[in-house]
Amino acid sequence: MSDAEHASPLTLPTADHADAVELLGLVAYTELASFGRLAGDAAHAPTLRQRQALSRLAAAMLDRQERVLVRVDELGGDPADCMTAFDGLFDDFDARTRPSTWWEGILKGYVGQGVADDFCLLAAQGLDERSRDVVVEALTQDTPSQRYAPVIADAAAADPVLASRLALWGRRLVGEALGVVGVVLAQRPALARLVAAGIDATAEAASNGPAPATQSWVFSRLTAEHSRRMDRLGLAA
Repeated sequence: MSDAEHASPLTLPTADHADAVELLGLVAYTELASFGRLAGDAAHAPTLRQRQALSRLAAAMLDRQERVLVRVDELGGDPADCMTAFDGLFDDFDARTRPSTWWEGILKGYVGQGVADDFCLLAAQGLDERSRDVVVEALTQDTPSQRYAPVIADAAAADPVLASRLALWGRRLVGEALGVVGVVLAQRPALARLVAAGIDATAEAASNGPAPATQSWVFSRLTAEHSRRMDRLGLAA
């Protein structure tokens, strides 16, 4: 474990503070965007049961965001300003992936949130221990997307035509989502540094020699996780 991991979070160098706040800001912004999407999905849900379930999931997103913003405040960052740099990050993704049915919208949330969470978890490996724990706990404890996965899986199992359409839609979604990740890595040096630091630590721990190229390694990991998520739905990735 490095000296930075042993150090108190409040004694980290300024650069580490700034990088940590940037990733925490991305996580918080993603949760806010997911809240808005889930609230919209809930309003148009086919059944009252689904409307209630999605409304609860939307509330859970705000709970996850709050945990992250508390850490931003501890690091001396501004809980509102830390998200500003990411405002509009998903606009192009949304424009390219407009769902034609309610089910496509639900799968879009499942895939998009999953890729975003997985990327943030990879980047979190380069954080100080306290910040890393906050991100990991917020994004893995009782993950909201996993709670509505059975809804998609049950519908797909009951309707082979729907399942086929959703499988194709999922492939398009993950391609577009990976495009967003590529933009983030290219335009946000702090996040690229955190991911690279996590890759270096992983390679060192596994004694695999030099760390792989950042973007190709990230895309490989995110694609593998996406395939596992689609498998849980009974859909071909």
